[in-house]
Amino acid sequence: MIVACLDLEGVLVPEIWIAFSERVGIPELRRTTRDEPDYDKLMKWRIALLADKGFALRDIQRVIAGMAPLPGAREFLDWLRERMQVVILSDTFNQFAQPLMRQLGWPTLLCHDLLTNDAGQITGYRLRQSDAKRAAVLALRSLELRTIAAGDSYNDTRMLAAADRGVLFRPPDNVVREFPEFAVTRDYDELRAAFARAERELS
Repeated sequence: MIVACLDLEGVLVPEIWIAFSERVGIPELRRTTRDEPDYDKLMKWRIALLADKGFALRDIQRVIAGMAPLPGAREFLDWLRERMQVVILSDTFNQFAQPLMRQLGWPTLLCHDLLTNDAGQITGYRLRQSDAKRAAVLALRSLELRTIAAGDSYNDTRMLAAADRGVLFRPPDNVVREFPEFAVTRDYDELRAAFARAERELS
């Protein structure tokens, strides 16, 4: 059996922090794991900036409520789920993901949790586990399952390396330069072709 392991933001849905940045006019929040490889450093910086600007979790959730999957994402996901099992491995948070999961047909999602105070301000976050994407892929492989992984950012590269096959989807140029070992796809047709090819090789 083959399991597809997909990143969420940048692969199936827009980057949540970028959407929030554009809505509230804080350009600094456009910084994501496409730019910063240290996830803990990035999240602590985001949380401090939100506190400084007076934003709470509900402010981000209002923006997410108006978001939709990337054009073609639902069709790609439906195509993939007809061929293999699919799990979404994301560094997003349960408190962010629900509206977008509904629009994607409730695929299996493994992600993290935010911590908030009584006023609803984000005070921290709790990882499901360290290096969670890679750990999930290794756990699936320990069950004698084959894995094909797709992602777009620095925080996906260890997942891609751990999988039987790894594919980059619409990555920034800096990630392409630093990880030339991964195939690069730029649209869902190319991603379908990459998964179909990997499926044939692993079957």
